[in-house]
Amino acid sequence: MLRRLGGVAARRRCLSTAAVPFTVTHSLEEYQALRHGLPGNTVVGLVPTMGALHAGHLSLVLAARADGCDVVVGTVFVNPAQFGPNEDFDRYPRSLDSDVAGLKEAGVDIVLAPPREAMYRASHRTYVDPVGIVESTAEAGKRPGFFRGVCTVVTKLFNITQPHRAYFGQKDGMQCAIVRNMVADLNMPVDIKICPTVREEDGLAMSSRNAYLEPEERARAGVVYRALQEGLQLYQRNAAAGTATPAEAIRAAVRDVYDAEPMVSDVEYISVADGDTFAELDMVEPGAAGNLSTAVKVGKVRLIDNLILE
Repeated sequence: MLRRLGGVAARRRCLSTAAVPFTVTHSLEEYQALRHGLPGNTVVGLVPTMGALHAGHLSLVLAARADGCDVVVGTVFVNPAQFGPNEDFDRYPRSLDSDVAGLKEAGVDIVLAPPREAMYRASHRTYVDPVGIVESTAEAGKRPGFFRGVCTVVTKLFNITQPHRAYFGQKDGMQCAIVRNMVADLNMPVDIKICPTVREEDGLAMSSRNAYLEPEERARAGVVYRALQEGLQLYQRNAAAGTATPAEAIRAAVRDVYDAEPMVSDVEYISVADGDTFAELDMVEPGAAGNLSTAVKVGKVRLIDNLILE
């Protein structure tokens, strides 16, 4: 289902009423002084981002407001630890001024945008590596070290910001599952909230990397959502009849859509997996809440997306 935000008016209805003046800081020490100065019963919500914000990010702020968080913190940090040596760290979109304006309008109270050296000192050598769950995921096989970088920076941001709740988008489904498992395994006192994917009119999941798409590529990029929908609908038809669906049949339904689109230049994976561990499934039982995910290249741009099989 497509989900659109209600625009500026909707965001303004959710603006903060906290007794914290809107603050932008690049200093961990300044943020922590603000955090320690909050009353003990203040509920803090965290929206961690890498910037280049779009409506999907801002929907997380609205979710934090709707949940009744007293103070909402938005972080903007392009995390070098989750980029491989041949990936796009140097050219990843950066737009801090507009990001700050968007976060303020959506209802964030404090924006923390630390420099790289504050997050990773020169002698940094400690990482959080989710071995076990990562070994079973399709995305990890394509991006070695990615989830180690994600878990490390999320742990650091939790330690720094001290939130009660943290908000992530379902668009990064494997990342959500890994963060949930990390929090449970390490007894972190943070409630992880997963919010629906926000999509463009043609179903393309909103992503900062969509800016890389050339006009012709963008015109065809909705194929990713259409392909996943074919797999989901196959599962739903079988589930309605009370029968399980072979995972390979779901993958084939998705691949057939890709094969009919010349702009799809590479199908990296089509995964049908357990929604918690992301271990690949052979059969998807009705009501199993599996996850159908994919990574493909449309033209030269790598796109990921996923749908819950429900």
